Amino acid sequence: MPSTVDTSWSAELLLGHENQPEGSFLQRLSAEDWQVLLQAGLRGGTFVRDALLPLGPDGPDVYIIWEGVVRQDRFPLGDGENVPTVTRFRGRGQLVGEAKLITPDSAVLTKCLTPTVAVPFPARNLNVLLRRRHTIQGALLCSIEDRNRSDELLYTMATRPPVERVSRLLAHLADTAGVPDPRTGSTVITGPGQKDVAASLQVAISTVENAIRTLRYHGVIEARYRQFVVHDVDALRHFAAGI
Repeated sequence: MPSTVDTSWSAELLLGHENQPEGSFLQRLSAEDWQVLLQAGLRGGTFVRDALLPLGPDGPDVYIIWEGVVRQDRFPLGDGENVPTVTRFRGRGQLVGEAKLITPDSAVLTKCLTPTVAVPFPARNLNVLLRRRHTIQGALLCSIEDRNRSDELLYTMATRPPVERVSRLLAHLADTAGVPDPRTGSTVITGPGQKDVAASLQVAISTVENAIRTLRYHGVIEARYRQFVVHDVDALRHFAAGI
């Protein structure tokens, strides 16, 4: 696994957690609860692109994504060539590896699609904190429920047209991981590529390419290497709604 560089965090650096994406774990925390987490001695880790977060069976920590995008892959039918996988994207403000709060030796392959700042928290310590601070527990549970509902809408609508499905996923990524470009007014999604989108939607790469071609023809997006530039978010949402 590529090495990480630990960074000491001060309260000043981590203020503004409420500016994380709507519905995320960090955004749902009150200022008081955030201070409680800070007092637990949070330290961020900087992971290079394509590094794996240590969320294997021996990893003791869960992680809070402060900056960046990760791809998580699960293998419900076991490893092997051509075996179906369950692929999801997680971004800023999300807690990942939450299964370790219930089953410490659980594992999920988690790859950083961008340079990523992730804050480790020992699962055992977080469980103690959740029992003591029901407001933090509530923030976590609500964020996971929001994420589950979002996943249903994004990843399971296999009967919907490909352009609609791709548009819905890109609109979601624009909201949760996009960075505004003040020069052009566009929103830049860095990290996921067309292969990642195809894996998450469980469709062929050619299907994603055709959908991207349609969106590009209408001037909605531009596809680059591991990057999407959304020129018109409202138009993208229009396609996502299947109108």
